[in-house]
Amino acid sequence: MNQVQVGQNSYVMPPQNGFTVAHFLTVADVERSLRFYEMVFGGVILSRGNSRGAPGYIRIANTWLLVNPGGGPTPDKPSVTLSVPADPDSVSSFMNIRVADIQACYELWRSRGAEFITEPKPKYGEMRCYIRDPDSYIIEVGQSNPGVAYG
Repeated sequence: MNQVQVGQNSYVMPPQNGFTVAHFLTVADVERSLRFYEMVFGGVILSRGNSRGAPGYIRIANTWLLVNPGGGPTPDKPSVTLSVPADPDSVSSFMNIRVADIQACYELWRSRGAEFITEPKPKYGEMRCYIRDPDSYIIEVGQSNPGVAYG
């Protein structure tokens, strides 16, 4: 069992009760993607997957990421094919990381091999920038201005 304590919440994979949310990415190379998320974000690899199609699992902060090479339809999704993005500039979803110090994260993650689209820029009262992972998925990195309330 892998458990992360964040405030009063405990995130467990696999869940012991209720549920835990994990983000799934279809990737070209499971090992390459695991190394990227481990190296750049300090993720902890929980499983490297296997040749029978089991995904790799990596814990990053208070979330889990599943990386899998994808493939054609299966009995539980008979009309769905999973593939890496065909066009890296056409995006329908992305991971969003909120940080306390965007400039420090920008410098650290860049030194670890992250490829940023731009340096941090002001947008809607916060600072934001985006990273491309090895399969061209984008990851938003943002720092809210003091006093911005969530919830």
